[in-house]
Amino acid sequence: ILGEWALAEGLIYPMYEDAIEKPPDRTAEKYIMSLDYGTQNAFAAILWGKYGDVWYALREYYYSGRDAGTQKTDEEYGEDIDKFVEDIDGNIKVTVDPSAASFIALLRKKPKFSVLKADNDVADGIRETATAMQTGRIKISPDMTNWKKEVEGYVWDDTVKEDKPVKVNDHLMDAMRYFVKTLDRDRKSGSAGMPRPI
Repeated sequence: ILGEWALAEGLIYPMYEDAIEKPPDRTAEKYIMSLDYGTQNAFAAILWGKYGDVWYALREYYYSGRDAGTQKTDEEYGEDIDKFVEDIDGNIKVTVDPSAASFIALLRKKPKFSVLKADNDVADGIRETATAMQTGRIKISPDMTNWKKEVEGYVWDDTVKEDKPVKVNDHLMDAMRYFVKTLDRDRKSGSAGMPRPI
């Protein structure tokens, strides 16, 4: 009991349950995918749909080479991502971990995707994501079971002085942060062609 209480006290997104909500039963106005690349570590992606002023995390892709015992190549991940969004018409903007150079190059060859390198500022990204969650500007589908497992264990690292998360099982958390932070950055800079974010 004490261990569970301590974990709950250190949660980075203690308001996460309020953000879980079934998406509207209609086609979204816009779609964006956020992606955290991994080879041995997990590869995670979230498809977001815009409904009015709210962005919903509609579905997740999650594959852990470590857990599965088999790593996938960039080409295999590319095929998986194609299938992940094959029912979505038109171009999809994808915000990707900027360190994933080889996978970004692969995605840029696919006409369906417009690739944006994610803003990887962790501290600001967490703050902005928490605000978006608290104010109801992002919602998470209850079907996202891996996301729920991650957020329940996403805690602050109490062994360091600065605010840093424990870097374990946080791949969908990173993908969510990329989505919020990158779009907020582009809104503030007035980048042309960007959908207005949350």
